[in-house]
Amino acid sequence: MCRATPRMTHYRPQLAEPSPAYDQIYLSPHLDDAVLSCGGTIAAQVANRQRVLVVTVCTGTPPADVQRSPFVAHIHALWQLEAEEVMQTRRQEDRQALAQLGADPHWLGLLDAIYRQPEAYADNTRLFGQIAPEDTLGGAVMAALNELLQQQPQATLHAPLGVGGHVDHQIVYQAAVDLARAGAAVAFYEDFPYVQVPDALDARLRYLAEQGDTFSPRTLTIDATLAHKIRAIAAYSSQLAAVFAEAGPMSEVVTCYAHSLHPEAGNYGERIWLLDNPVSSGR
Repeated sequence: MCRATPRMTHYRPQLAEPSPAYDQIYLSPHLDDAVLSCGGTIAAQVANRQRVLVVTVCTGTPPADVQRSPFVAHIHALWQLEAEEVMQTRRQEDRQALAQLGADPHWLGLLDAIYRQPEAYADNTRLFGQIAPEDTLGGAVMAALNELLQQQPQATLHAPLGVGGHVDHQIVYQAAVDLARAGAAVAFYEDFPYVQVPDALDARLRYLAEQGDTFSPRTLTIDATLAHKIRAIAAYSSQLAAVFAEAGPMSEVVTCYAHSLHPEAGNYGERIWLLDNPVSSGR
């Protein structure tokens, strides 16, 4: 049995003195992924006077003709948003969520898979399956990250492991692992809530091992910041019903998973995965 949702402490995120340099950069495929997966760690890093930037990849406004596709209309209905207000609403939610944690947002303005290639990703089976051969997101993401690292060479990148198989998560993972192979400092986070699905994490790790990518885990304690992670997630109000409808109340789901990780110190954790021999083990 997991513990009750923690009470809010007196912690308040405080940024370091203004600086052009970020210590930590989180790569979020969509407007909520980094906070769902790493919100406690982000808040703890900010509390430790590190500057944190959350770079969200898929934040472009969909073309009008794409908004009329059946699957896109279905997704918008789940979010209870009209097509023309989707990105404006979700960006505002992102601002509010990251303000709770003390991190800065940056949006790349690229299109979500369901908008980018509505025919290739016309249902959940294809959206959580193989990347379409004609999908160009990978090249755009790699170009953006190369530019980002030129500006922020001292930063550690945090990228999704790709658990669950969403094509946008897979693409961001691939760009990040290629950068790690080239010498960049990259940590990979578990994609929450997909990681809660039985065998989802093990299946992803097995697949990546077959591709030559093996990882070692590290669990970080977030006791002091879990409540702030929960409050930040709550800011993504358009997404809560779709993300947690079947799992249960958001705060309980987040708390129970954090407790299940059993950090060495404390009661609640988030887990990252570090690539084994990133530079020396080429493909």
